[in-house]
Amino acid sequence: MRNTAKITTAALAAGALTLGLTACGSDKDSGSDASGTLTVAATPTPQGEILSYIKDNLAKKAGLELEIKEFTDYTLPNTAVQQGEVDANYFQHQPYLDDFNKKNGTDIVAVPNATVHLEPLGLYSQGVKKLTDLKKGATIALPNDTTNEARALKLLEANGVIKLKAGVGYEATPKDIASNPKNLQFKELEAAQLPRSLGDVDAAVINGNYALEADLSPAKDAIAAESPKDNPYGNFLAVKEGNEDDPRVQKLAKLLTSPEVKKFIEDKYDGAVVAAF
Repeated sequence: MRNTAKITTAALAAGALTLGLTACGSDKDSGSDASGTLTVAATPTPQGEILSYIKDNLAKKAGLELEIKEFTDYTLPNTAVQQGEVDANYFQHQPYLDDFNKKNGTDIVAVPNATVHLEPLGLYSQGVKKLTDLKKGATIALPNDTTNEARALKLLEANGVIKLKAGVGYEATPKDIASNPKNLQFKELEAAQLPRSLGDVDAAVINGNYALEADLSPAKDAIAAESPKDNPYGNFLAVKEGNEDDPRVQKLAKLLTSPEVKKFIEDKYDGAVVAAF
């Protein structure tokens, strides 16, 4: 039986408001005693599922007490780490973390050698079966956070739908589109809302975890999907700077990149999630 606490955005919104004060204050709450339970924030799918597999099958033998707190957005897991409410998180890729630290003055870092998996970003539609069927003026929904919006636009560019301005990096927006032959319209939404938007738009670029929660598979249902080759968007274990060598964190990093977890990912997700180690 899982001992997992589900945390909603609304429940922790007040905590997010104190981020700036905490970031400038004492580090005394930046992590609990290294001999105690390791508390990890994660989005439910697939991160929470992978952590639950470790908790149920691998943690005890490794001498690790693991508690999982599931969050439903992409902001609060970092807020919780910065404030010391949790010891680590597992939900994000490096471009997103870099952008978050820059905008919020936080000092969260990736744990070395703890990149676990890639969730290929996909373009989904209820009415369009292939990219060439997208009509002129069609509306495509995109995630509205900086790095994932750029990632979505690069996916469209890679599939010949649009062309971005030369040199555009991880902060591209629709304003950086140099060529848009079909005059596509773009609707920016919070990533978690994208699966629910499919009935209102012609297509949506959806993050892998939210696609899985909506029973959509990048491998089977997407009309376009990212290639895992040389992909910079692998998800990893992250902590507040200075806590990378916490023995509990190191134990979890080792388990997250173990052969057992690789097999679990391959068996459970059938290509919708790809091991990155």
